[in-house]
Amino acid sequence: MSEKTTISVIKADIGSLAGHHMVHPDTMAAAAKVLAEAKSKGILTDYYITHVGDDLELIMTHRKGVDASEVHETAWNAFKEAARVAKELGLYAAGQDLLTDAFSGNVRGLGPSAAEMEFVERPSEPVIVFMADKTEPGAFNLPLFRVFADPFNTAGLVIDPKIHDGFKFEVYDVIAGKYVVLNSPEEMYDLLALIGTPGRFVIRRIFRKSDNEIGAVVAVERLNLIAGQYVGKDDPVAIVRAQSGFPAVGEVIEAFAFPHLVAGWMRGSHFGPLMPVGQRNARCTRFDGPPRVVALGFQIKNGRLIGPADLFDDPAFDETRRLAQTVAEYMRRHGPFMPHRLGPEEMEYTTLPQVLQKLQDRFTEAKLYQVKGPKVKTELLE
Repeated sequence: MSEKTTISVIKADIGSLAGHHMVHPDTMAAAAKVLAEAKSKGILTDYYITHVGDDLELIMTHRKGVDASEVHETAWNAFKEAARVAKELGLYAAGQDLLTDAFSGNVRGLGPSAAEMEFVERPSEPVIVFMADKTEPGAFNLPLFRVFADPFNTAGLVIDPKIHDGFKFEVYDVIAGKYVVLNSPEEMYDLLALIGTPGRFVIRRIFRKSDNEIGAVVAVERLNLIAGQYVGKDDPVAIVRAQSGFPAVGEVIEAFAFPHLVAGWMRGSHFGPLMPVGQRNARCTRFDGPPRVVALGFQIKNGRLIGPADLFDDPAFDETRRLAQTVAEYMRRHGPFMPHRLGPEEMEYTTLPQVLQKLQDRFTEAKLYQVKGPKVKTELLE
């Protein structure tokens, strides 16, 4: 059996230039030194470092498998070193996503988000890494459903015999810490019933139904649930394999041509459109947004990362960005009112509970009435 390759995409907000805007080049250089040393020691096969908004993104390949302690410790050390430089430069929120000083064998639960998959390389192995800023893991629910289950997006589901049987979706309940596997297309309605609530039910992994080969993985860490308070939005990453038994690259990125509404944006407390942008525009400015997503395409050969191709840096997505701007303008006009501002179940991790606590003694019991009978009589409730 051929040796397996693992791709690990691990990100963290370690501090930003001018607010929650963008990663400083010096912090990326500091992280690069750590990853270069790990490559020289044989821990990593290859790596690529980038940023989306205020998040430092580490894309790594290796032979250690998923959740390898050596690889996660390498990422942790890279983030710690980058955070040290961020503090020296006085960058904003330096070390924000590093919730502890102690590494415990895995970055999961410590603040950073991680998406990893292991597979035997095909003769040609196209992989797309998606990195989002100012949103949550459930932001990938709609586009990934379209990629792997919607024939109006992915023509191959109808005409390609290699994927015509469909895919299995592993859906994770971020509140209960449980997951369920649902088959598409036969359980599509059950699948939609869950993932239509992206703040709780998140697509975590997708497998080809015919042979259980992995096709996609999403980082599902929710920072506010880990820390118990708002410490920044989750800013998820995802990995998708394409072509030759999976949806084509064009089918994968087509799902992002609609800038759907996602939770996040300013202070992680507002709905806004997810705007696909090229790497050069991965800077969140207006109202700390709107939420952005970058897609980098790689070929993986013997563990080497060939590329990347900046897939959204294309005028074909200009209309999507223009629509996102229109939607952003419309949502912003709501100010602090829903549906721009998130619902109360999400706001409990912000400073809103402190406002309610301050005012609790000023609330007065009100008389409540109920409607009774066909002639609409009212009756005072006890």
